[in-house]
Amino acid sequence: MDVYSEYNTEKEKFIVCNTLNKYLIKKDKLNFYKQETTEKHAEGLIKDLEQEISELKKRRSEVEQLSRSQDHLHLLQSFSSQKAAPPTKDWRGVSVRPPSYEGTVVRAVAQLEETLRKLMKKKLFEAELKRVQQYAVDVTLDPDTANSKLILSDDEKQVHCGDVRKKLPDNPERFSPCPNVLGKQSFSSGRFYFEVQVKGKTDWDLGVARESINRKGKIELTPQDGFWTVWLRNGNEYKALAGPPVPLCLQSGPEMVGVFVDYEEGLVSFYDVGLIHSFTGYSFIHKLHPFSAPLIICPMVPSSGHGRVHRHKMRRLSFAQCSFLSGFEFLET
Repeated sequence: MDVYSEYNTEKEKFIVCNTLNKYLIKKDKLNFYKQETTEKHAEGLIKDLEQEISELKKRRSEVEQLSRSQDHLHLLQSFSSQKAAPPTKDWRGVSVRPPSYEGTVVRAVAQLEETLRKLMKKKLFEAELKRVQQYAVDVTLDPDTANSKLILSDDEKQVHCGDVRKKLPDNPERFSPCPNVLGKQSFSSGRFYFEVQVKGKTDWDLGVARESINRKGKIELTPQDGFWTVWLRNGNEYKALAGPPVPLCLQSGPEMVGVFVDYEEGLVSFYDVGLIHSFTGYSFIHKLHPFSAPLIICPMVPSSGHGRVHRHKMRRLSFAQCSFLSGFEFLET
């Protein structure tokens, strides 16, 4: 275990212990309050009962003194002048119940279980992400596929949208008029994974495409047409383009999106801080290429199949308002 992972493990242990400690302190305070309330109630009942007993003893003493008198006339006169016996309470239905802690304990345990469930979910996702990142590949742009308004850097690692269309050969590989570009690398077996920076974008398309796709005119981004993609529109409308599109619920805009493909399993999955969406059950028979509208490809270390390969942690940030074709960069690894 490296230092970073060890730090995260210790941090999570601290969070669990701290959460449990808070619940126990809260529970003790509530128990003390309940105990104190019960004791005050019992003390009040005891005080009332002692008062009644005192009054009855006093009354008994007065009656006993009268009963010893030999003067019957005085006895009758004194007895008739005595006040009525003091009223007494029916104590048969009175009880003091000990405070119940069942509800408090149940709520504390439920809250602790929820905290642990979230931590376990996070750990499981981190393990899954680490697994797919073992298949990281280095992706570069293919200038022969780039729309004529897209400007590529000399090292084919960056792209942005120009103001005018360049005069380029209208070869069959080039997208027109859609402002898209494919990755130069193609894959016809095995597994591969790459990450794309989407921070600051209000519209984007991302996924993989079959090499034999149509690149001219109107393009339908569906699996039936050779595209396995997700997109963002209007800054907050996420969809998996499964034909018909499937709305995706992302509470906040991701900063990075990872794309994982298992060619033999017919699987394409998208990751953020959790699994965004998976296309499953497809039979790939053509080469697949990374596909995107202009975005930024994150630096990845090509993996031999083992060990950690990523150079950053994926997290969520809110989107800044930005134009759709603001830049697409493949960084050196």
